[in-house]
Amino acid sequence: MARSSAVKSLIGGMACLALAGCLGVSARVAPASPVAPVAPPPPTPRSAAAAAYYAQVQQVLLREGMLRTDPGTDIPIRPERLTENFLKIALFQEFTRSRGGITREETASALTRWNDPIRVSVRFGPSIPAEKRATDRARIASYLARLSQITGHPIGLTDAAPNFWVYIVSEDERIALGPELAGLRIGIAPDVIQAVTQMNQTTYCNVFAISGSESHLHRHAVAVIRAENPDLLRLSCFHEEIAQGLGLPNDSPRARPSIFNDDEEFALLTDQDEMMLRILYSAELRPGMTAAEARPIVESLARRMTGGES
Repeated sequence: MARSSAVKSLIGGMACLALAGCLGVSARVAPASPVAPVAPPPPTPRSAAAAAYYAQVQQVLLREGMLRTDPGTDIPIRPERLTENFLKIALFQEFTRSRGGITREETASALTRWNDPIRVSVRFGPSIPAEKRATDRARIASYLARLSQITGHPIGLTDAAPNFWVYIVSEDERIALGPELAGLRIGIAPDVIQAVTQMNQTTYCNVFAISGSESHLHRHAVAVIRAENPDLLRLSCFHEEIAQGLGLPNDSPRARPSIFNDDEEFALLTDQDEMMLRILYSAELRPGMTAAEARPIVESLARRMTGGES
């Protein structure tokens, strides 16, 4: 559900904290004067403090050799390990809901994925400059095309009837995001909205998906990305949160190479992550399967993908 910091003990805290036709014009009509682009407001003290903090987070991670951008081809992927990693990441949830709200507690779940085409809309807070919006949209569109190719599932960027929203917002915008999320009218529970508006400082971004309780099919998903994240941390959030929203909700410290690991060693989707996405959307699996039911199929798929079986 969330990409979070493993280096919070290495850096200082932040003072203040708080989530994508043509019209003809008659030649007889004088063209309207060009409308000057509206400049975003200057960063608030809260947002400026957050930007400084997450820049330091990224510096620490890079200095420690983390946030690798290669696919991890130097790390052997054995079928047994791929099987266990998939089952842990796809068939368990990272968080659970209780009377006290959403808490980090691993719980078993059934295999859940999308059946409908995934239509992703990117929504920016007013604070995001136009050039940054263009860069973010281009990066997300390219990544969605890659995910669609990997999974064989239709995934694309569109504002027409979206069912997966990616919000890129500053601290102040995220704190005030509750009415916007409730206004989507997709059944987002109050405690989920609270998890967004009160996001912990060590969480760079998060995602939550809404599924039919009996169908085990995702219907909607929302990802929230901190605008204060520097470029690589921001890109890593795109990679992990969108991929998790496809049906890989958990993290595992044993998953390597993988972005589904809170140690932050890898920033971008790895070779093993691609294999797990292919397994998730394999026609040999069906939504609702338990880990025990899925295991023999996953083992067979893992052997074939790693060359362990012809």
